[in-house]
Amino acid sequence: MKRIATTLLVASLMATPMLLLPATAHAAVSIGIGVSVGVPPPALPVYSQPIAPGPGYLWTPGYWAWDPSFGYYWVPGSWVMPPQIGLLWTPGWWGWSDGYYRWTPGYWGTHVGFYGGVNYGYGYFGNGYAGGYWRGNNFFYNRAVNNVNITNIRNVYVDRTVINNINTNRVSYNGGRGGIVARPSAQQRTWASQRRFQATAPQTRQRETAMRDPAQRFKANRGRPAVFATQHAGNFGGPHAVRAPAPVNSRMVASPERARPMARAPQRGMVEAPRDRVQQPNRPAQQPPRRERERVMQAPRERAQPARPMVQQERRSAPAQERAYERAGAARARGGEYRGPAARPAPATRGAPPSRGNERGKARPKDDNGPGH
Repeated sequence: MKRIATTLLVASLMATPMLLLPATAHAAVSIGIGVSVGVPPPALPVYSQPIAPGPGYLWTPGYWAWDPSFGYYWVPGSWVMPPQIGLLWTPGWWGWSDGYYRWTPGYWGTHVGFYGGVNYGYGYFGNGYAGGYWRGNNFFYNRAVNNVNITNIRNVYVDRTVINNINTNRVSYNGGRGGIVARPSAQQRTWASQRRFQATAPQTRQRETAMRDPAQRFKANRGRPAVFATQHAGNFGGPHAVRAPAPVNSRMVASPERARPMARAPQRGMVEAPRDRVQQPNRPAQQPPRRERERVMQAPRERAQPARPMVQQERRSAPAQERAYERAGAARARGGEYRGPAARPAPATRGAPPSRGNERGKARPKDDNGPGH
């Protein structure tokens, strides 16, 4: 009896810590091992990419994560520093297996492995990564698919060939009904067996922040989360956080027609001429300023005179009438009649000059006083 009592006591003491674990601890353990869900994840939203904060940051795309308490929630994409120089990020992905949708977590490695063929955008178009590459200790960014500022990031290039024949559907899982049909290649299987690095602390903080935010849950946002992407992981309130969906022609939905043209950066010490002005032929080298030209070319404008009242006109004509009455009275006193001011003679009309041809054709008149008379 003592042995039985002792055994039951030890068993109860071992089970007590497991009963005291909160629900979030069980969720965290299940997420680390792998999640199996009976319903497929929602479609990927289309969002704009925040500008890269500086050299060395790599883009990690957003994804739908799962929690047993409230279902799917959106983890925003973000720029993250890799754990080591030379590492690339392989995104996690949902795949259909044995009647469930299972989550395969992402990882860091020297190559980008298989991620279900899901088109996450911004270089992650379903196979490999077209957003950049490492050269020594520097990462070079493809401006055709990344939002970078050449003022603080000099290692850039433009390669639009990587966005040809891109499947622009927003399906977020592999296999199953309506899922993406893709299988890993032999090379990708080899890369999967190489050394891996798990998600960094900022990436984990990004997922935990999204899990605690009700506005990120699909049940509340119906595919339109409050925050789509962030510039820094874990900072949902930053000035560069993306809180609105992107237009259809964004770089996330990349295609040859929809990719935005990128302006070429001017070289140091050189000044680019404006391209929107066409040089006109035979144009003088120097011209006066625009205001001076307007003064020369434009005729002076007459200002419209305000309408004058009739009373003022009558007042101004009164002195002339009084002078006319005085002149008429003086004429009557002299016994004459005043007929008003004399009319001005009309200007003499100037006749047309005689034609030279007629003068040559007419005979000259004879002089009576000439010889012979």
